[in-house]
Amino acid sequence: MPTKPNSLEQAYSLARECYSTLGVDSDLALKTLAEISISLHCWQGDDVGGFENPGGEPQNLLGGGLAATGNYPGKARTADELRQDLDLTYSLIPGTHRLNLHAIYAETGGKKVERDQLVPQHFSGWVDWAKAKKHGLDFNPTCFSHPKAAGGFTLASPDPAIRRFWIDHCIACRKIGAYFGQQLGKLVGSALDTTLTPSITNIWIPDGYKDTPVDRKTPRLLLADSLDQILAEKLDPRYHKDAVEGKLFGIGAESYTAGSHEFYLGYAISRKTLLTLDSGHFHPTETIADKISSVLLYVDEVLLHVSRGVRWDSDHVVILNDDLQAIMQEVVRGGYLKRVHIGLDYFDASINRLAAWVIGTRNAQKALLQALLEPASELRRLEANGDFTGRLFLLEEIKSLPFGTVWEQFCMQQNVPTGSKALDEIRSYEVEVLAERL
Repeated sequence: MPTKPNSLEQAYSLARECYSTLGVDSDLALKTLAEISISLHCWQGDDVGGFENPGGEPQNLLGGGLAATGNYPGKARTADELRQDLDLTYSLIPGTHRLNLHAIYAETGGKKVERDQLVPQHFSGWVDWAKAKKHGLDFNPTCFSHPKAAGGFTLASPDPAIRRFWIDHCIACRKIGAYFGQQLGKLVGSALDTTLTPSITNIWIPDGYKDTPVDRKTPRLLLADSLDQILAEKLDPRYHKDAVEGKLFGIGAESYTAGSHEFYLGYAISRKTLLTLDSGHFHPTETIADKISSVLLYVDEVLLHVSRGVRWDSDHVVILNDDLQAIMQEVVRGGYLKRVHIGLDYFDASINRLAAWVIGTRNAQKALLQALLEPASELRRLEANGDFTGRLFLLEEIKSLPFGTVWEQFCMQQNVPTGSKALDEIRSYEVEVLAERL
């Protein structure tokens, strides 16, 4: 006796038919989405605390223009607790994804190890976990929350000793990133390569001035020289890629940042690195969506740090708003999926930290799916023919197509809960695990 189709299968069959009338293959969209890995940011799980000091960094004393607000109970206090939280988080997100680590998440066995002395073995616990769970790993030097960053300058510091410390730290981090790629390269596929998953080591520094400087040039000359020393050793691109990240301003650096967008754009083009575009690092009215097609004319690949600024670079949880949709539309419309690496970057301690990961990542995926479900060929035809009326009409019409049903089908295919069922699991975990940490 034939099996009776369930309600979701019936709904998806109708949704697929709706999209097919516009020339959109929803099955292909789901297949493509399943191949896109998003790099989750470890620092959402403990408010950018890390494990250098017992109990992590004091809240709101991060430095470098960073501030984690809120004190939701159950924060991860150890690497094991953080990995435990991540395990549940990944189980609620469809697809196979990566993890983005900062250097302060090293496990040093309780011993004090300075950042310029970090080696791959300090991250062996993360690699063992990533191998077992089949996650790729990305990496970042931590050029903040440190006495040698207290003066407001690191790689652009006028003090040669300070600058040397941070150069050596970044050199150490590149070697750690390469180790990640070598250890995990054959385990997890990626959008860029189906057999290798290189680790991306991204350099961001907070260097800048609160008030308007007289000499804007010298810090940038020093920064360029520091970066050249850091990148002097060529690493195998099959396992490791370098990225540089700019910023408009930060707390304590409102008037000037040495590592501006223009500085790093020129650096990435001339030194053949990836350029990182963080959606919270520009003017509040400025979106990175329009920058993607321009930048990719001149650099091979970009790294996205998807965030949400509210009035300033406040790193709110990513929601399915116009800015997020515009970013993912540009990635898909431009055919850039193999040249764009997508990571998240926010930290909210006012809500359940696992929920923040799940909400933000699933929203990034939803925005990608919406872009993949666009009738791209027809939209391009209308635009090329100057039929802007038809273009606008179609863009508005597709907003009411049954996208939600296609998303639920994706979750079902990937064996993760849909809708509020994911929140139910987070609530249970909160009672059974997070409450015990108090």
